[in-house]
Amino acid sequence: MSDEPESVSVSRGVTPDSLLHTGGSDHPSAEDLVLASGRDLTPKNLQWAERRLAREGRSAIDKTLP
Repeated sequence: MSDEPESVSVSRGVTPDSLLHTGGSDHPSAEDLVLASGRDLTPKNLQWAERRLAREGRSAIDKTLP
């Protein structure tokens, strides 16, 4: 977790800690996987994420996040 206030993080283009989430009961979406991988939200990247989630399930996002 960052010691910086969210307003500082947002101004630097970093996602604030309060918006990041992961957990066993969570069902990540294609959008979650695209953002976690640092890619832009484009139709091509969303299709990539949907295929990866279909193939790997929850572990796709677990492998992406530290």
